[in-house]
Amino acid sequence: MTEKSAVFEMTYRNYLDRLAAIDLRSRADRLGAAVAADALVIPLYGKPYTLSRDGVRDAGGNQANFAISVVLCCYILQCPEAVPPAGDWMTYREFRNAGPLVGYFTANTQKIIETAFAGNIGGLVDACQCLGGKAFEDGSSYDVSLSFDFLPRIPVLLRFNDKDNEFPAQCAILFPQSAETFLDMECMAIGGTLLAGTLMQALQNPV
Repeated sequence: MTEKSAVFEMTYRNYLDRLAAIDLRSRADRLGAAVAADALVIPLYGKPYTLSRDGVRDAGGNQANFAISVVLCCYILQCPEAVPPAGDWMTYREFRNAGPLVGYFTANTQKIIETAFAGNIGGLVDACQCLGGKAFEDGSSYDVSLSFDFLPRIPVLLRFNDKDNEFPAQCAILFPQSAETFLDMECMAIGGTLLAGTLMQALQNPV
């Protein structure tokens, strides 16, 4: 097991121990989750995951990977007493505790998307639609502006301008201000990398 995997494993086990001490169902409404027996069903980028005190499972009953498991556990454990207003859209670097992870987030989300889809807006739109991306109209001048349901209470907005004769392709990924109420900065960064990774898979393996 790599050092990174060991850290995820330790964090995940710690989260499960903490989940055992709370009533999961009492948080369902605030999280936008469904209830199934003593478990919660929470979609992450449109795919349902079942979370109980025994762990996180995908729709096929298999254990979810550590990154997704940690995000979903954090989402439940950090559940606020009331659903906050969404607030303004913010880039990752604008969140107050993002500093140490800004470089990681930029390299593993925006830069990957910029490199992969420069000169291929059609491919980007197709990949986004595979992930449930919806056109987001707010009068912006971006070539592509699409929103995704990262988690029930946390949409993500992707904006993309293609390269031209003067400028390289540019990608921005934004979260609502309320996202930091539900997730820590590491889990929000994971949300960005999952988005980029899934778009890359859709590009390489079109439906």
